[in-house]
Amino acid sequence: MQGENHALMFEFPEYKEKIHDMKMADKAFCSLVDEYHHLDHRIRGLEMAKIPTDDENFRNMKVRRMQLKDEIYEQISK
Repeated sequence: MQGENHALMFEFPEYKEKIHDMKMADKAFCSLVDEYHHLDHRIRGLEMAKIPTDDENFRNMKVRRMQLKDEIYEQISK
């Protein structure tokens, strides 16, 4: 669905507090979460502007968001 919010608090509601705590304690993790947040915000903005989904740059951003989400999940689920 275009424009869907993929914020981490919606993706991993059960880890909301842990994500916050890890962001406060680990600068590398905080940078990872910040990159995810900014990329998700940018993707949603482009989707709402009805940017074609066949654009290679747009697809690459979505792939990167998925990679970041996987990295974040790997760290929070330990």
